[in-house]
Amino acid sequence: MTTAIELGVIYAIMALGVYVTFRILDFPDLTVDGSFTTGAAVAAISITHGVDPYLTFLMAFVAGFLAGVITGLLHTKGRINGLLAGILTQIALYSINLRIMAGPNVPLLGEDTALTPLDDAGLTSGLGTIAIFSAVAVLLGLALVWFLHTDIGLAMQATGDNERMIRSYGVNTDNQKILGLALSNGLVGLSGAVVAQYQGFADVGMGIGLIIAGLASVILGQAIFGTRTILVAVMAVIVGSVLYRVAIQLALMAGLDPNDMKLISAVLVVIALVVPQMPFFRRRKALTNRADPSGAVAAGAQAPPSPAVAEAATGTASATTPGGDR
Repeated sequence: MTTAIELGVIYAIMALGVYVTFRILDFPDLTVDGSFTTGAAVAAISITHGVDPYLTFLMAFVAGFLAGVITGLLHTKGRINGLLAGILTQIALYSINLRIMAGPNVPLLGEDTALTPLDDAGLTSGLGTIAIFSAVAVLLGLALVWFLHTDIGLAMQATGDNERMIRSYGVNTDNQKILGLALSNGLVGLSGAVVAQYQGFADVGMGIGLIIAGLASVILGQAIFGTRTILVAVMAVIVGSVLYRVAIQLALMAGLDPNDMKLISAVLVVIALVVPQMPFFRRRKALTNRADPSGAVAAGAQAPPSPAVAEAATGTASATTPGGDR
């Protein structure tokens, strides 16, 4: 069970990235499966070539960031459906990842990683690992909360909530989508680098089906803890990632075939989507919104920024025309 919790807090970084596109931008981004592996590949191959392990985290973030930019450009400038744009980038990244690693996998046995000093200090066993990775996930979550309360973050939230309305305030929604996708996949790439160093290798297939795990973490956590504020929503994603891994572990301990893990993941997502729609939960949500009407707004649908704030968020708002956005 300890291993499941460890994996939960590590993959929580990836879940935060999925949260940005799925909840904030309302964008079905499938780039995740490719950008996760890209981050792992960049980190692994860099370490084997003598690059500082801590620097590889930044490199992995940048690699994922660029992958998100490509998806954003395909969607906004190429006018390709968002779902298809993510699939195209994901497919392309498979070949790119093979090129980066010069093969299907890169082992890190015998290499110094970011976890090596922690191993030497005896901090990577049980509660020590959980505490360290939990702190990292929470700090990244708090950084994301801070960003979403900046002018740019508010404009991004408004873009996902009501794109046509926020365009009327002069916000370039194309730029907001590109930035959101880039930030999301940057976090996913960073998570890939952490996982590669944690498990000691990078593999070209390690990101396959990962979007399901990310969606399960977001939906499961927020179904249980709600989305009253951005802070609660983000922390719920982190807890949801842990709960998802624990649920998988419990299913395996119950005797289910490991080959059925993807099926288990799909079932968890279905349950997390269906249960909140049941009459009891719908009534509770209605009562909550009636008691605190601003709660729904705080969860990711803030009131639109003023024209001055919107212009500060884009820098080029005056040159934007509604016909240029999707």
